[in-house]
Amino acid sequence: MPELSYPQPGATSGKGRNIGLIIFLVVIAIGAAYCAMHLAADLQSVREASVLPYLLLGVALLIALGFEFVNGFHDTANAVATVIYTHSLAPNIAVVWSGGWNFLGVLTSTGAVAFGILQLLPVELILQVGSSAGFAMVFALLIAAIIWNLGTWYFGLPSSSSHTLIGSIIGVGLMNQLMHGASGTSGVDWNQALGVGKSLLFSPLVGFLASALLLLILKAVVRIPALYAEPKGKKPPPFWIRCLLILTCTGVSFAHGSNDGQKGMGLIMLILIGTVPTAYALNKAVTPAETQTFIAVAQHTADTLGKYTQGVAPSANPRDDVEAYVRTRQLTPATVPALQQLTALIGQQVGASGSMAAVPQNIVDNVRNNMYVASEAIRLMDKAKQPAFAPEDAKAIDNFKAQTDHATKFIPTWVKVAVAIALGLGTMVGWKRIVVTVGEKIGKQHLTYGQGASAELVAMLTIGAADMYGLPVSTTHVLSSGVAGTMAANGSGLQWGTVRSLILAWVLTLPVSIALAAGLYWVFRMVF
Repeated sequence: MPELSYPQPGATSGKGRNIGLIIFLVVIAIGAAYCAMHLAADLQSVREASVLPYLLLGVALLIALGFEFVNGFHDTANAVATVIYTHSLAPNIAVVWSGGWNFLGVLTSTGAVAFGILQLLPVELILQVGSSAGFAMVFALLIAAIIWNLGTWYFGLPSSSSHTLIGSIIGVGLMNQLMHGASGTSGVDWNQALGVGKSLLFSPLVGFLASALLLLILKAVVRIPALYAEPKGKKPPPFWIRCLLILTCTGVSFAHGSNDGQKGMGLIMLILIGTVPTAYALNKAVTPAETQTFIAVAQHTADTLGKYTQGVAPSANPRDDVEAYVRTRQLTPATVPALQQLTALIGQQVGASGSMAAVPQNIVDNVRNNMYVASEAIRLMDKAKQPAFAPEDAKAIDNFKAQTDHATKFIPTWVKVAVAIALGLGTMVGWKRIVVTVGEKIGKQHLTYGQGASAELVAMLTIGAADMYGLPVSTTHVLSSGVAGTMAANGSGLQWGTVRSLILAWVLTLPVSIALAAGLYWVFRMVF
């Protein structure tokens, strides 16, 4: 049986461990300094009457990064499980290597997954994220996710952080609806939740079947016995097999960063917008030239929407009417005229400032909320195909939505660095339990090199494909089900005790996280 107390390839195990640890600590220190410097620079323009917003910001960021730290126990640990279990890389080096590719995956991600998950939240909580309700929401869903993730990690179960976070978001939405009544809140966007649920449901099935099929094809085409052997002691595999396993680990790490790494970033952006809107409500990287384009596009969109108002009188409060549509999904005669007014107002508000960065502190949060509501309304109209805009008009309106999303749905580089650091630290601390489960407890026989490579290759492709479509999937579920698929295809048999525990964790994650988050949200609303 492989020894998992920091197994090292070759005779230079102590040196490899020390080098890996030094590199890891240096990377963490540089990353932390980078984050601190950029956060301080962003906050220089903020003028708050008290220290309370800064205290809330600090606490909320610690909890959000704590979620990503625990995420590292589960999801990133899965990415390095095979290279550590097979002694292809020393644990410290594997974590640094995986963290680097996670970071690159985060940097190249579109942000679609991060903001797609946030669309599950009731719109009024997103608009009021700086209020007591907004902070209760953020704290409840993050703490609920951390509690469940720690519990499953303690028992060595590869539970899904994605699954847990989505359950927590649904729990907050349901409790918010119960506390205010169906007419006072949008509740949960069940259409969006259904799409997310399908991706979480089908991705493990894809992992199981595709990994099993890939292993069978591999055994038929590549007839090299060494590829299908299990690790022996601390001896590393042949060089070419090590390269193969490092390559698949790299792919899973990159794909994990491009998908899972986004989820905490979206929540961190909510926290930043809620506590210090002056610095983060609008994307200050939008240049003055881009701002002028935005103003022209907003005016053109307002003129375009004017064709579909059907002579309805202007609204006394256009944002309320548009927000009502976003909340109820019910198109009324007042909706399009209100959206036209809101679009023109956004253009005027930004135009009066000259650039996004120069929008006055006293209205910046209002401008951001106007943009968010307008963008969500356009998204829902496009999805429902109502009103039936002419193709050229629809193109102009969608262009305005893209412009507003660029101004409001952005993630600063330092946030990505902070998430990568938290993931790396979590993996460093908690990798062992997950590695043992993946390597020894899913099948009756230990994981072979070919099985590990097959499961990781399928996980890499599945997660990468999901990221292209902005769908959240679980690295944990895809990889662990892939390992189970290879065990079944290999005739190794499955340890049904472990499989039952994995299935039980998968089944219980959603209801438990919903209940935890709902209860915590109720408590925090009472406290705040």
